[in-house]
Amino acid sequence: MELKNRRYRLFGQLLLEKSLIDQDQLEGALARQKKSGKLLGDILVDSGFIGRGELLGLLSEQANIEKVSGLDEMEIDKNILAKVPISLAKACKIFPVKEKDGILTIAVANPFDMRLVSDLHFKLGQAVRIVMAEEKEIESAINRFYIRKDKDTIGGLVEAIEKQMSLAQLNTGEGSFVDLEILKDMASKQPVVKLVNLILLKAVNERASDLHFEPFDDVYKIRYRVNGTLKDLVHPPQSIPLAISSRIKVLANLDIAERRLPQDGRILMVVDEKKIDIRVSTLPTMFGESVVLRILDKGMVNLSLDQVGLAREDKAKLMDIIKKPNGIILTTGPTGSGKTTALYSCINEINNIDSKIITVEDPVEYNVFGIIQVPIKPKINLDFARVLRHILRQDPDIILVGEIRDAETAKIAIQASLTGHLVLSTLHTNDAAGAITRLVNMGIEPFLIVSTLRLVMAQRLVRVLCDSCKERYVPAANELAMLEMTEKDCEGKVFYRAKGCSLCEGSGYSSRTGIFEVLSMTKEITPLIMKKASTDAIRKSAMAAGMVTLRQCGINKIFQGVTSIDEVAKQTLDYK
Repeated sequence: MELKNRRYRLFGQLLLEKSLIDQDQLEGALARQKKSGKLLGDILVDSGFIGRGELLGLLSEQANIEKVSGLDEMEIDKNILAKVPISLAKACKIFPVKEKDGILTIAVANPFDMRLVSDLHFKLGQAVRIVMAEEKEIESAINRFYIRKDKDTIGGLVEAIEKQMSLAQLNTGEGSFVDLEILKDMASKQPVVKLVNLILLKAVNERASDLHFEPFDDVYKIRYRVNGTLKDLVHPPQSIPLAISSRIKVLANLDIAERRLPQDGRILMVVDEKKIDIRVSTLPTMFGESVVLRILDKGMVNLSLDQVGLAREDKAKLMDIIKKPNGIILTTGPTGSGKTTALYSCINEINNIDSKIITVEDPVEYNVFGIIQVPIKPKINLDFARVLRHILRQDPDIILVGEIRDAETAKIAIQASLTGHLVLSTLHTNDAAGAITRLVNMGIEPFLIVSTLRLVMAQRLVRVLCDSCKERYVPAANELAMLEMTEKDCEGKVFYRAKGCSLCEGSGYSSRTGIFEVLSMTKEITPLIMKKASTDAIRKSAMAAGMVTLRQCGINKIFQGVTSIDEVAKQTLDYK
């Protein structure tokens, strides 16, 4: 263990020498490494201190191991691929590159895993030479060389479905009647089963958050959402949507004969030993049923406040509050802005043996060891307010409420805070100051807000530029105008824009991070709340006290090379 820590410190020293991080950042990352068990380099990348490409170069320099790139663009002999089974390649994140003089060169994502290196010698039965490559490149190469193209496979399955089914079976026109036995037969056809399984697997592997099956007048679309953006998967013929929706209904235990009313269900599946919870929603439309699947990874959540994208000063404010024994912390923003992720990051910071934590959510999105998680069930009138009342009898220290939707829930949350509990929850408002106005509009007395509310954090998600292909450029005046910036504001600053490469599938972006607006309760804001001041007045007071707005936080990330002008402008259009 001491040797392992020494290696981390040597790597950290290399980062310090190159002025990529400072001593405080290194010490903080080492502390998180000790707590989480993650690699130091991954923690630094997740925290935004260094890029993935920089990490790989530094590791290559430190270990004196060759770094390779462009794996999925290489010409790989099929005999080389045959030496490494796909199951081993996927499980260990490795990819065979070439063979010379009986030595097999293999690209690995983590060359410091000595056990992996020795296991490869044993499992493959020959000498192995290790080179280093980005994990994304390895995954991309595996998908290209081992797995047939999804669209080609889907196309073949679609043809098989059409051949096996009659036109009468495939008719999905409005008002058409299909016998229940025919629907069951459709859903059990082998090509239909394979097609739906393949689409689900594709969505999970691409880390999609949602999967859409959409019927239109002249086209049937299947799309999936990755990093907040919808992408086309395939447009099958309009002859098969009924077969697809019937299969999904069977998996979700829904009524396959009911096509006139909306239905909700769930599918539980395991992919690569990870539990995936898929929420299914059907909606009847003019041209058939629209089916949307929300994909929730039920694996353990190991996020920290460094990983969500908080600036150091904002993180310090939040850490100070979440360690207090009582009070309310709110996160705000539209649906899909990362509020739940931020709340769980807070929970992970304070989840220890000394505290009892209970959550009430709709739905429970993550499994977290050591906390009690309760899903609400509207069908039996088990809503937020009802669960909250019972939670207070369970002797909790910390309570996470998925969302404050009404005055009753808000009042119970405030009562919980007043009786010595720390409460974390969300509201749907555009900015941090708007959360206070929203509570007042719900009928909450200002003195109760002043007594319990400790901090409000508004947030949005912006896409992170792909490290492998982002390019420098000089933005035009009209681009700067989108963020109300002038050329003088940008003197000495470097701007990047998305380009697109094979690693990011041409999008120019690799993931998402948060931009934040953290409003603390100051002595200047307290009288404004008591007077029921406007959102604008509260915001101006918070800004005068040093609050960084959503837009300014986004601009800071532009200057850091994390994201682009387009992304920040798009996510802060509603911010004035």
